[in-house]
Amino acid sequence: MSEVKLVVDYEAHEAGKTMSEKLEALAASPESQSLTSLIIGDWGGAYENDSAGAIEALVRLKESFPALRKIHVGDMSGEECEISWIMQSNVGPLLEAYPALQSLTVTGGSGLSIEPLAHDNLEELILITGGLGKDVLASVAGARLPKLRHLELYLGVEDYGFDGGIEDILPLLESGRFPELTYLGIKNSELQDEIAISISDAPILQHLQTLDLSMGTLTDKGAEALIASAGVRKLDKLDLSYHYMSDAMVRRWQDTGMNVNVSDQQEDDEDYRFPYITE
Repeated sequence: MSEVKLVVDYEAHEAGKTMSEKLEALAASPESQSLTSLIIGDWGGAYENDSAGAIEALVRLKESFPALRKIHVGDMSGEECEISWIMQSNVGPLLEAYPALQSLTVTGGSGLSIEPLAHDNLEELILITGGLGKDVLASVAGARLPKLRHLELYLGVEDYGFDGGIEDILPLLESGRFPELTYLGIKNSELQDEIAISISDAPILQHLQTLDLSMGTLTDKGAEALIASAGVRKLDKLDLSYHYMSDAMVRRWQDTGMNVNVSDQQEDDEDYRFPYITE
């Protein structure tokens, strides 16, 4: 696989360089024809400039990247830009422009939309945020993605953009919505107990292989529902890492014989429970 990461660092941004120019240069190179994976890092002042220019350029230059199968928009370190400060835009046009795309990852939820969210070949959708808007959740729930196998959503917290509730998550748990789905990650949430309780008897468990509820505020309350679930016990893998479960509950999971990750136990204080990624 041929992969390239493009970044407009601080000095380049101050000098007036843009991500569009970087993409145009890449499109003009021989490498563009065989490029399979493209990572868009900081497009220059991502805390104040959104990704629209980069998205527009990628769409405009689509004929230059015939082999592209994987795109990540917003891959930045905390020093470059905190996740919740990354200004995104509508990334939906990428799906229209690249019909052979198999994987789309977006980091940063501020200003994010994915319209239209429909694709015949996308197998993996990952949204990494400190706060995912309920409008984006609605887009995902209503998406037409017949080949989707991997769905990973970092929900985050209200202070950084999560404005939904469990009612906005429940549609994702319906059977048949994504018929090929084998991995579901609904993670990094301050509603992790509610999610765990809801998913413990959800129809979608029937065809999942991996359930990822990691990086959130899961306590014994949610864990009780999961450990009692016949559907959960049939999973190939369960990820509950970074959690607020008690020592006793951790031991109960270890005694199940399941392939379950209960690492990174947090010190439980009911007034101070936070998901792994917020700001």
